[in-house]
Order: sequence, then C-alpha cells, then structure tokens
Amino acid sequence: MPDAALAFTTLVAMTDAPLRYVLSLSCPDRPGIVHAVSGALAEHGGNITESQQFGDPDTGLFFMRVEVESAAPLRELETAFAALAERFEMTWSLDTAGRRMRTVVMVSKAAHCINDLLFRERAGTLPVDIVAVIGNHPTLRSLAEFYGKPFHHIPVTAETKTEAESQVLELVDELDAELVVLARYMQILSPDMCEALKGRAINIHHSFLPSFKGARPYFQAHDRGVKLIGATAHYVTADLDEGPIIEQDVDRVDHTYTPESLTATGADVERRALARAVRWHAEHRVLLDGHRTIVFR
Repeated sequence: MPDAALAFTTLVAMTDAPLRYVLSLSCPDRPGIVHAVSGALAEHGGNITESQQFGDPDTGLFFMRVEVESAAPLRELETAFAALAERFEMTWSLDTAGRRMRTVVMVSKAAHCINDLLFRERAGTLPVDIVAVIGNHPTLRSLAEFYGKPFHHIPVTAETKTEAESQVLELVDELDAELVVLARYMQILSPDMCEALKGRAINIHHSFLPSFKGARPYFQAHDRGVKLIGATAHYVTADLDEGPIIEQDVDRVDHTYTPESLTATGADVERRALARAVRWHAEHRVLLDGHRTIVFR
C-alpha cells in the first residue's frame, strides 16, 4: 500500500465517520469466491454498499469490485484478506474509498488534456492529486503554475532519451506517484520505461491510427472525408498505442467541417475519454484481463 494511502486512512480513522474501502480483485473462476469474499468482510464488520462482478468465459478469470463500510482499520483488513487471496490465487488491491490518487502528468505542447485534468481536479470531480507536471518542452509551464503545480522540464533527444526517462522515473518514485498520465505527451516510451510503469500509466491518442500516421492527422482525415472523430485511452505498453483499452469516445462529423474544426472536435473527444479513464483507474474500477480491461463503471 502506498504511503499516501496509509496516511489518508489514518486521517479518516481519527474522525467519527465510518471507514469506507474499495476492494478489487481477479482470480481463476471457481465456485465460492463471492461467498468467501463477502464472508471475510462480514467477519470484520464489513457492510457491502456496492458490488460488481464478471466472469470472463474466454480467459476463465473472475473479476470483482466491492465497496464496503467497516470499523476495522485498513491494515487489519489487508492481513485478513491476504490469506483468502492466497487460497484463490487472487491479484487484489484494497484502498480507502474516495482517496485521491497521487498522479504525475506528462505533456508536450498541446494544452487541452492537461488543462481539463487540472480543472477537474480543482473542481473536485476527479479523484486525483496531481503532484507534478513533466514536460519535454517548457510550453505548458505557465499553465501548470497557474494551477499551483510544480513543472519539471525534462527535454528529450535521441541522445538523452535514456537519461531523461531515468529522471522521470526517479521523480515518480520520489513523489510516491501511483499513476502517470500521458496527456498528449509526444514521445515514445522505451520498453524498459513501459515495464516500469506497467498498469499505472495511461495514454490518450486520436482514433485514426494506424490509418493516418505522422503529422497533421486531422488534415489527412479531412482529405479523406471521415465521418467519425474518436479517441482511445489505454494503458501504456511497449506495443505502441496498442495497450489495453480503458475508454473510447467518438463524435460524428460531416462535410461542413474544416481541418481546424475537426482538430477542435478531436481535442474535445480526447479530453473526455482521458478524464473518464483516469477517474475509473483512480476509483479502482479498471482490472486487467490479458490485453483487455474489465471496467466496472
């Protein structure tokens, strides 16, 4: 459990409010899982307030997300659940519900996604604590500082890529960041960095890949007369833009759209899809199912 989670749980425990937890898990599907989980929670005074589950017939895996109220401290529940998890070969996490996830956002020059995330965080509609913004260009420093966020300029060239990625990972560790969001960060991460951030780095890109690669994709789309503008938010893997998909969104367009209006529409779609993906991840609603995801919305 991250230090931030323990600190948050300790603070909540000092109040009179009941403790609320969120448990998410996956394991090989077999009879008795739901009974065992609910029984373990009940033994520690747990009252389940929300429960979702899914058995994937293709992979043979079972997925579950539970929100529960309990007077038991988090450490006690973790200890109790560890034995159950071993019995069922579970991959699992237990966290305090509502805790804001410590997040680092990486950017280049485009502002629409990072501005949206920062605004939603400030408005209290996105359960994250953006602890730093990292840019390979200094372009968005003023935006980050407007929201009171430290900005770290880490330029990247072919010669300095390895060193730059090391700086990023050191900063992520130093800040105890649990999530890294690539908010239109226009750099390809190395396989080593993808592995280091496996399951906790989210990227956003337009839906034209692989059809319209390279520069000015919306101009290419206009030239081909596309009728749909979309975006995909996914976990980062070494397979470029092919990681497990968390969310996709789309808007219809027509012949009246110019390349500029297509670009503006695409920016709106990208920010919406990314914000939902980040929120669902921070609320522990996304579970990995091989190269796919299970999302309990």
